[in-house]
Amino acid sequence: MEEGGNVGEGGSVGEGGAGAAGAAYDDGGVGAVEAGDADPLDELLDPEEFERAVAGLCARDGCTGVEVVGGAGDLGADVLAVTPDGRRLVIQCKRYDAAATVGSQDVQRFGGTCFAVHGAEVAAVVTTAHFTAPAVEYAQWCGIVCVDRRALRAWRDGTGPAPWAAPVRPEDTAGC
Repeated sequence: MEEGGNVGEGGSVGEGGAGAAGAAYDDGGVGAVEAGDADPLDELLDPEEFERAVAGLCARDGCTGVEVVGGAGDLGADVLAVTPDGRRLVIQCKRYDAAATVGSQDVQRFGGTCFAVHGAEVAAVVTTAHFTAPAVEYAQWCGIVCVDRRALRAWRDGTGPAPWAAPVRPEDTAGC
């Protein structure tokens, strides 16, 4: 697998589309924010603003019950939602420099809680950086969707799928 794994690698995501533009979501008590208010690729966003921007994309594309829950003690979950087709979505957000990488250890930590603790039916790690090949391999094995900088840009622009848009291939998931 090539460095900088994209959301489409390993068949982890299919086609998606924009949903209810301007939909509001619950950001864990900070207040409702209109979907699409912040650009998730804006270099000036801090990690919490990045989480809210990712939640905004989820709301924009039809998720309901979207909550930003990241912070100390979040056990790996930064955004929780219900996908348009009714599945529980758990997202870990990694706001890193564009040249950085998300390694296997980061994805393994998330894999240890996303299904067992948070009850994910769809689990994704969304980053402004890239994934190492071992991180992508582990994610595919567990059924975690990797959304790197390129895939995040496509999702934001409506030219690529949302992380929940297609199931992960069963042959890629032995489980965590």
